[in-house]
Parts: sequence; structure tokens; C-alpha cells
Amino acid sequence: MARLSMARFKLRSPAREQAVSVSIATGAYGVSFGALSIAAGLDVWQTVALSLLLFTGGSQFAFIGVLGAGGNPFAAVATSTFLGIRNGFYGVALAPVLRPLRGARKAWGAQVTIDESTAVALAQPHDDLAARREGFWWTGVGVFILWNTFTLVGAGLGSALGDPGKYGLDAAAAAAFLALLWPRLAPHRAKVVAGVAAIVALALTPVLPAGMPILAAAVVAVVAGWNAPPPTEEVPE
Repeated sequence: MARLSMARFKLRSPAREQAVSVSIATGAYGVSFGALSIAAGLDVWQTVALSLLLFTGGSQFAFIGVLGAGGNPFAAVATSTFLGIRNGFYGVALAPVLRPLRGARKAWGAQVTIDESTAVALAQPHDDLAARREGFWWTGVGVFILWNTFTLVGAGLGSALGDPGKYGLDAAAAAAFLALLWPRLAPHRAKVVAGVAAIVALALTPVLPAGMPILAAAVVAVVAGWNAPPPTEEVPE
């Protein structure tokens, strides 16, 4: 009884509560990825391996989006890699929180460095290192377990549906990726960059192989970011 009470007390840590909430909400979205991956032409085990090894939702949706549109695998990998680069920058911000990390723990930490684990970790008080570490590990591991579990469920459902074209699911991967992108388009500058990139992609679609217009559109964002004015406000951790 005493052990049960202690366990409940520990789970009431604000960092752990946030981690569990984020893990459930994000993990459940894995169902859609699993189903859309099957619709894009991957089989169940390819879909499961993609979630286990790549494990970053935006890059995974980009990968199957290019494949679903008929793009070649090299364009899919390049597009996915562009989006995954951000996780490396998260590692820079998290290094003071997580060090020292060595061996397998370091590799595992790199694998679960994603949007959600970074956000929950850095949302904890700046001077509470233990809470920041709790937020990172609980969120990273929680999302990893649930995302991969629900990916398998979604892949099974996608396989049971048969031909995805009959239900319009062959176009759903691109729609899901747009849903992920939409909240990031609040600033006016972001809307302008997205609009110009969309025009470039549409203009090049008739003349380039599938997937390549997306890479060309990404160059627009790189050029815009390179020439962006320095931020006037301090970037929150």
C-alpha cells in the first residue's frame, strides 16, 4: 500500500503529467501514419521499421508523401532529411540538460530527441534540472512506445482496407502533412515564404520528377531564412 501511494505521488510530478498527456496525444496519431504509409505503397513491416528507426513524425509523413505521389526513393529520403535536421538543433539546446550521457544511453537519448520531448523538457523551470530531465525522458520514451504501437495498429487497419484509392486515402498523406505544417504558418513572413514555395513547386511539377519540386521549394525557405532579419525578441528556451 505504501509502495502504491509512493508511485502515485511520483506520477503527480508536473513534468511527468505533461509527458504522459503529450505521449498519449502524439502516440495516437501514429494510427494515421500507419494507415497512410500502407496507402503510399509500403507494407506493414516497412511501415513499422520506418517508425522504429526514423521516429520523427514530420519526416515520416514527408517520406511517404513523396512516395505516395510517385516520387523516387532518393527524393523521399532527401525531403525527409531536410525536415529531420531540426532535431540536431534540439540536441544543442538539450545538451546542458542531459549531460553527461555516454554509450547506449547517449544513442537512446539521440533517438528520442524530437519536438515533443524537447518542448516538455524546456517547458520546466530553468533552475530545475531534474524536472527538465524527467520531462525529456518520460516524453521521449512515452511517445516512442505509443507511436510505434499505434503505427502497427494503423498499418494493420490500412492493410485490411485494401486499395486505398477507393477511399481517397492515396491523397491523405499530403493532407496530413499540411495539417502538421499549418500551425507554424501564423507569422506573416512564414505565410509569404510558404506561398512562394508552393508556387515554385506547382510551376516545376509538370517538368520535374515527383519529389524534386518539393526539394526546389525547400530552397526558397533556405534563402528566406538566410536573409531573415535578426529576431527582435529573445527566443524562449
